Amino acid sequence: MTAELSRTAGAASHEALDWHAINWQTAHENVRRLQARIVKATQEGRWGKVKALQRLLTHAFSAKVLAVKRVTENQGKWTPGIDGEIWNTPTQKATAVQRLQPRGYHPQPLRRIYIPKSDGKRQRPLGIPALRDRAMQALYLLVLDPIAETTADPNSYGFRKERSPADAIEQCHIVLSNRGGAEWIFEGDIRACFDRISHDWLMAHIPMDKTILQKWLEAGYVEQGRLHPTGTGTPQGAICSPVLANLTLDGLEKKLREQYPQATTRSRKAKVNLVRFADDFIITGSSRELLEEEVRPLVEQFLRERGLELSPEKTHITHITEGFDFLGQHIREYQGKILVKPSRKNITAFLDKIHQLIKTNAQATAGNLIVQLNPIIRGWANYHRHISSKRTFAKVDHLIFSALWQWAQRRHPKKSKRWIKDKYFKTVGGQHWVFQGQIIGKAG
Repeated sequence: MTAELSRTAGAASHEALDWHAINWQTAHENVRRLQARIVKATQEGRWGKVKALQRLLTHAFSAKVLAVKRVTENQGKWTPGIDGEIWNTPTQKATAVQRLQPRGYHPQPLRRIYIPKSDGKRQRPLGIPALRDRAMQALYLLVLDPIAETTADPNSYGFRKERSPADAIEQCHIVLSNRGGAEWIFEGDIRACFDRISHDWLMAHIPMDKTILQKWLEAGYVEQGRLHPTGTGTPQGAICSPVLANLTLDGLEKKLREQYPQATTRSRKAKVNLVRFADDFIITGSSRELLEEEVRPLVEQFLRERGLELSPEKTHITHITEGFDFLGQHIREYQGKILVKPSRKNITAFLDKIHQLIKTNAQATAGNLIVQLNPIIRGWANYHRHISSKRTFAKVDHLIFSALWQWAQRRHPKKSKRWIKDKYFKTVGGQHWVFQGQIIGKAG
């Protein structure tokens, strides 16, 4: 039997659900309509109305199918939680929609895994929720996202729709390159931000169903067969964590604006501006003393209320002529002009990844090696294409060519350089020395 979505956003379907027959356009329209009402009520400060609309949306059939769709189509769809459950058939997805009920809901502990940090030495803990818990989080994010977007700091750019690291870098360029712009930068680094956020603060300030929120926060995690309780923080890897972290850190820019109102002469001289991407942020100022004696204590107090603190080792105050790294890029003044380039640390990490991939594919064909390299190179280049990266690209291109040339020589130690060039490096569209190979496609 085919189940059609009701035009009423809050209506639930009690018929057998045909997953492939769902009208997704109608589902999105129903959810967006209620989200728009939540935004309007938030702007008017009618929190009772917000709560009523949130309940209506979390019980809506349209919202439930979109939540299941999200967690079964993203990159983590094949990564199970502690229960090993995966929804990969239409029947399983349809059944999952009916299981998204707040009454009697108890989340399972998260499965703890570790991934390497950017330095390649330390590891970052991730918590993998069960698929049903992911879907519940996706459902409640539909009612939390509109509020987070409405109340967010103007210059917060991480984990927000239609915003990117490029936007954050552009704002840095704007506040530093304006006539008479700030010359000093406070580079803030929050120690283990996701792991230390105060549960008491979250319960008091996050505008959502407190019972559900408390169950998420206290679910714990399983590592090596042992259950560990979670007394603080929101686990990295959970769908809800980014928006909870944003809601926790939103308000810092408002605090700074209260201390340094833009309309006053004192504030114009102070040149205090905040740019934040998730838990990474910079604050500009007119002098080291201002940032050290006035701004830093204000930031520390703001974080302390939320159970957080700055990392002394990674928090610095830097002059613009020395430059600073932010989101993998280096911002610095050169002879009176602000330039943004890929940071040395980012370039080194990228080249290490390329060299490691080439090294581990010593016996692969050229075609298979290219298939693995291209997405990495393309993604890195696209990330840095908005800035002054021409010279960096040329240098990186040469280093990758050198690594590929060594790879080809190791494969054919008895062949001449001319033979190696003719086999692997061709001329394409007037461009010489293009590394080429063949793979067998779907059509053979």
